[in-house]
Amino acid sequence: MNPRPLAVVTGASSGIGLELAAQCAHNGFDLIIAADEPRIEDAARALRGAGAAVDTVQADLSTTDGVERLYAAIGGRPVDALLANAGHGLGKAFLDQDFAEARHVIDTNITGTIYLIQKVGRDMRARGQGRILITGSIAGFMPGSFHAVYNGTKAFIDSFSFALRDELKDSGVTVTCLMPGATDTAFFERADMLDTAVAQGGKDDPADVAKTGFAAMMRGDGDVVSGWKNKLTTTLASVTPAGVLAGQHRSMAEPGSGTKQTSK
Repeated sequence: MNPRPLAVVTGASSGIGLELAAQCAHNGFDLIIAADEPRIEDAARALRGAGAAVDTVQADLSTTDGVERLYAAIGGRPVDALLANAGHGLGKAFLDQDFAEARHVIDTNITGTIYLIQKVGRDMRARGQGRILITGSIAGFMPGSFHAVYNGTKAFIDSFSFALRDELKDSGVTVTCLMPGATDTAFFERADMLDTAVAQGGKDDPADVAKTGFAAMMRGDGDVVSGWKNKLTTTLASVTPAGVLAGQHRSMAEPGSGTKQTSK
């Protein structure tokens, strides 16, 4: 009897990450799920109900120690799919942010993400088999006024994923970048952005986003933008001057913009 394939999912305690893990569980994968909060155990209980064997790692994946704890938990088992989803944002103007918090965004979204991908990706390349799904964002297509650090990290991740995909062509390892837009998760609460227009506007269902991303990963697609409105946004962003995009982003992410929009 062949063992079930193994998927590793980060940022899996809630939102898109939890839904990605659910997609894996429902499609025959066993799981190692990781997050920086205790409710990762609640997620594991729900996922076991779908028939998956689930191991958990509670760790801060912005740190090399946290990534190494997760890698140690893999224990040499072949990873068939790595879904690198951990990440978070930080609202308000950059000069008003606490730098330690801004750096945590960078270290989570970029440093920890690519460190984990390098460690697991080397093993995949050595076996000649594996799938990597990286959660980027349509935010990477536009300068993020009042969300500048986050958008900058996603611009890096979107670019990095295409470069890595090209490096791994013909290796048996595929790289897919999932690029969602605003999604109905705890993201905006954690980023202290609940008073913004983007937080108060329409959002995508994380289950739909995850289903789109999982299917793209399984097909081996290079990238996928979830939702037709987000596809339109990325198309327009590619032909719009950066200064104009920054101004548009200000209208969505400036503190109090949700109140301004409601009062019109």
